[in-house]
Amino acid sequence: MSIIFRYLVRQVMTSMVAVSGILLLVFMSGRFLKYLGNAAEGRISADVLLTIMAYRFPGFLELILPLGLFIGILLAYGRMYLESEMTVLSACGVSDRQLLTKTLLGSLPVMLVVGAMSLYVSPWGMKQVETILAEQSRATEFEMLAPGRFQNLLSGGRVTYTESLSDDKRRLQGVFIAEYGDQEEGLSIITAESGSQLIDEETGSRFLILENGARIDGTPGRLDFQVTEFGAYGLKIQSGSGRQVDLEEGVATADLWASEDPRDRALLHWRLSLPLIVPIVTLLAVRLSRVNPRQGRFFHLLPAMLVYITYLGLLIVGRDALADGKVPEWLGMLWVHALFLALGLWLQFGPAWLRRRRLIQEGGHAPD
Repeated sequence: MSIIFRYLVRQVMTSMVAVSGILLLVFMSGRFLKYLGNAAEGRISADVLLTIMAYRFPGFLELILPLGLFIGILLAYGRMYLESEMTVLSACGVSDRQLLTKTLLGSLPVMLVVGAMSLYVSPWGMKQVETILAEQSRATEFEMLAPGRFQNLLSGGRVTYTESLSDDKRRLQGVFIAEYGDQEEGLSIITAESGSQLIDEETGSRFLILENGARIDGTPGRLDFQVTEFGAYGLKIQSGSGRQVDLEEGVATADLWASEDPRDRALLHWRLSLPLIVPIVTLLAVRLSRVNPRQGRFFHLLPAMLVYITYLGLLIVGRDALADGKVPEWLGMLWVHALFLALGLWLQFGPAWLRRRRLIQEGGHAPD
């Protein structure tokens, strides 16, 4: 039986890792593109993109692993049913109940990993992201520059472009700056061959010293533009707002436990719910993986995925209802788990119970 157990676990885990890897790639790519867009707009530095994604990795993992396990069981066991491996196991004395028990035991490490990610690692990672974003909000415009890109920087009314930038971000080459004022001030365009950063030791203010360039002031649609050429021109560098970036996911679980805020309590219930998903979807997947060879390998995936989406959707609804005070805290989201646990138990044991009851009503002998 230990050989069979290892074989089943290996089949499920291989499928789970493959599916989870693909899902991670898809979801993290979407999030990375969003951060990449923020970097292109000058909101964050491109240097911190990979660091942010690394800290956000546990948050993706806690959501993807239960789904990866669910699909992994469906694919692995569905293939075994199609290739009659399950028939062979049944002939060797492996009952449906033993198959379920061994699969639940194999899913226990996944449950522990999801619980650790949800309760501890993911909030810690989001706290680090919160710190990075707060530091980025305090960065100066000069620190946010990226060569070869037009950037609408923190001042809001200034677009800056530089052909090249030194590694220490202290020297620029080929500078273009457009500043937008109100209707009376119009538009100012500044071009320069090079530029460098200067820090006033008395005030701590930072200036961009442009060299060998020109400034053009005027209003679009009018001909009275003023052109001023310069050998050196100082432009004050704007600092960020320094606002604190508060991410709900970055709150420690211990702080949520001590909080009386309904939203914090709802988030706590959500974190506790994620590891509970694992055994319930395992129970569902073992039964839903049964497939008739005439139906094809992927026929059972659609109804199974509808069940999973409904499960996750009801958890989100339950979380929102708990945050709004529409559901008592003692109930939390347990009603959703209880509903799908009952569904899984019925799918697993309901048909046999109905068959036994029908035989008893017909006066026959119920099988053991």
